[in-house]
Amino acid sequence: MFDVVTTTFQYGEHTVEIETGEIARQASAAVKVDMDGTVVFVSVVGRKECDEGRDFFPLTVNYQEKVYAAGKIPGNFFKREGRPSEGETLIARLIDRPVRPLFPAGFQNEVQVIITVMSINPEVAPDIPSMLGTSAALSASGLPFNGPMGAANVGYIDGEYVLNPTKTQMESSDLDLMVAGTEKAVLMVESEAKELAEDIMLGAVAFGHEHAAIAIDAIKDFAKEVDAEAWDWKTPEKDTALAAKVADACEKELTEAFQTADKMERYGKVDVALEAAINAICPEGSEENDDTPSTADIKGAFKDLEKKIVRSRI
Repeated sequence: MFDVVTTTFQYGEHTVEIETGEIARQASAAVKVDMDGTVVFVSVVGRKECDEGRDFFPLTVNYQEKVYAAGKIPGNFFKREGRPSEGETLIARLIDRPVRPLFPAGFQNEVQVIITVMSINPEVAPDIPSMLGTSAALSASGLPFNGPMGAANVGYIDGEYVLNPTKTQMESSDLDLMVAGTEKAVLMVESEAKELAEDIMLGAVAFGHEHAAIAIDAIKDFAKEVDAEAWDWKTPEKDTALAAKVADACEKELTEAFQTADKMERYGKVDVALEAAINAICPEGSEENDDTPSTADIKGAFKDLEKKIVRSRI
């Protein structure tokens, strides 16, 4: 009845199964990931229209652990779920950090990722399946996502690296390191350790990144089999003429502003430079027409100039 796609692979001591096509079929993509009994459901919804004047990428990542995943009912008086815990917020951020830079520059459509833990194996933490599920869902959604991304948890027990250690193994581990990245680059590292040598820490990052390639290859095969229609989105062209006008209007003042040591004084000078650019390009009383750039466009070009000046000073 449904076109269900399933991919299974071995990841360290765990078997991972990624499935789509049966649940939340109206979402841009939805996958269920089962890692030895820890099951997470990831849905991705992207908006194909972008609001005019937006100058940021509104990506939202929500991670939620439902009490029913542990076979329990909330113990409070109302028997309802509460607000996200600190742990849930940290895992959401853990997923957001490596995913966000994989969207192309200029992509500003709203994207929402919701990860729900459906079942928990006490020995298998839900963070790695959540990250793999997010990567798989985005890769199979048709969104302009430059993934897939792989993720691995690395332990260090009795002088040996351990891939995705269980909760019991982690009790005797000298290291708890999380690494995420693409085939070519490490995007995120987070860890805690018991005073290990630098070469051991660097070796752990390399070990995790190397084994994350197993998940990346599996997600590639999964996305290829799903074969979602790619969005018709192109990188917006830069308005070089506007950039040149902004530079002519305020580059000297902005350069001087970033040579000011006092923060508040520097902020004031930057604001003056921005106002000078706006007044030079769209003076008060001038007639508006289709060729007149908006204030938002001028501010965008001004931000690009700021970035250029600051980076040239490093």
